Amino acid sequence: LTGPGCFFPPRLIVRLQIQSTPSIMADQLSPEEKFTLITRNLQEVLGEEKLKQVLQERELKVYWGTATTGKPHVAYFVPMSKIADFLRAGCEVTVLFADLHAYLDNMKAPWELLELRVKYYEQVIKAMLESIGVPLQKLRFIKGTDFQLSREYTLDVYRLSSMVTEHDAKKAGAEVVKQVEHPLLSGLLYPGLQALDEEYLQVDAQFGGVDQRKIFTLAEKYLPSLGYAKRAHLMNPMVPGLTGAKMSSSEEESKIDLLDSKEDVKKKLKKAFCEPRNIQNNGVLSFVKHVLFPLRGEFCIKRDPKWGGDKVYTGFEEVEKDFAEEMIHPGDLKASVEAALNQLLDPIRKKFESPELRKLTNSAYPDPSKTKAGGKGAKTGGGGGEDGELVPSRLDIRVGKVISVEKHPDADSLYLEKIDVGEPEPRTVVSGLVAYVSQEDLQDRMVLVLCNLKPQKMRGIESQAMLLCASVEGEPRKVEPLDPPEGSSPGERVFVEGYESEKPDEKLNPKKKVWEKLQVDLKISDECVGQWKDKKLLTKLGHITCKTLKGGNIS
Repeated sequence: LTGPGCFFPPRLIVRLQIQSTPSIMADQLSPEEKFTLITRNLQEVLGEEKLKQVLQERELKVYWGTATTGKPHVAYFVPMSKIADFLRAGCEVTVLFADLHAYLDNMKAPWELLELRVKYYEQVIKAMLESIGVPLQKLRFIKGTDFQLSREYTLDVYRLSSMVTEHDAKKAGAEVVKQVEHPLLSGLLYPGLQALDEEYLQVDAQFGGVDQRKIFTLAEKYLPSLGYAKRAHLMNPMVPGLTGAKMSSSEEESKIDLLDSKEDVKKKLKKAFCEPRNIQNNGVLSFVKHVLFPLRGEFCIKRDPKWGGDKVYTGFEEVEKDFAEEMIHPGDLKASVEAALNQLLDPIRKKFESPELRKLTNSAYPDPSKTKAGGKGAKTGGGGGEDGELVPSRLDIRVGKVISVEKHPDADSLYLEKIDVGEPEPRTVVSGLVAYVSQEDLQDRMVLVLCNLKPQKMRGIESQAMLLCASVEGEPRKVEPLDPPEGSSPGERVFVEGYESEKPDEKLNPKKKVWEKLQVDLKISDECVGQWKDKKLLTKLGHITCKTLKGGNIS
């Protein structure tokens, strides 16, 4: 992400004492040694010569930003360990709590929760840094909205908007901004704001994951057009989650929360993908490489003496080699990572035992299953009415059966379907599936249908519902209709776990964008199960699934 502006309000600048002093201080390092420390374990560096030039003259100014969306998880130790390298190399480091970005990214953080989530992030990231004992004299914290709403910044947003094409903005955010079928304008603004932050922070370099490379190259392309200097960019590799895919705050099974109990850590690691000899997309091995070795310089495999006893490794390559050759058993690797991880998490858990931080956690991340439609501020009538809570029970999703399917008479890319949704007459549905699903595969198929959208004419024929599919963007784009459980009947209601008792709206008001706002959190898990914010989509017979599109969106 990106960082704060050209000034630092005193109330937001945090200076902490060193918890543990490294044996070699920054002023004892040569510029070449500092460069090596700054760039070690990175996947890519853009602007190496600029970094070397600055280091010959003065200390480097770097910033790392994080959008205050879902709860930080253990993968955050990866950038934290790299920030430790920056600080030990004498860099001046700024941490940006990018609250405005969190809102712009398809409203991953509701406006009313932004302030609470910034406070939570500040507390938990400080606790992480304290737990790994990094030097903190040159570390500063700042909140995005404290400078991104200024007159000067806003004018630069407009100036940049007059230069950046829609294509470039969409491409830049493709791997960072949540991708949906009907993207909001806010998602197109996001990459430009991140680019501008480099200037308003007055830094030499921005640090982030390699998934942000396209945003970094957009910054390099357009900041000089505004008369601002091109910055260097430091990129960490993307660390796999426990399921083998990217570790994500929104994928419960893929990550370990910083406040998870020891029992939860054991349970999640036990289920983690760690196939014998497989060193690709192995989240457990990656954690050893990118967190434990940089922080500790060694790693101990603990095992029964009859299997060789404990062994201390001083380099990751040897660990990887032994795992690939089955000299390390996955169970021993998981148990050893569990012990090391709990040592990192214990100080964080202890800090968050205080009543104040427990209250902050619950306020910043309220349990969605306890949010009831029809509560305060909601009108009567199913699902919370026009001004009700934004909960998934407002969607009237039903099981349907495709009775007939034919090509739209006036559009080659559209199908015209008749779908039985448990009403006296089947509904007419127009869907753009010609390029993805054959007529034979749709005929007589059980599907999922969103039934309370406002009917809309598509090339002259009114579509009375929407056939729901999983999709994965790419070349080529892949689309699959969602599957209800075996034995389902037309008209059976689909609900989100925890929202079974609420009634859907009779009709969704298109002006309120209820479907669009809820849809951004509908996705497919790595087990091919439909979810909304980690809560499963169900009927009375079981889970909603798709055949192959793990991690896809639902639309």
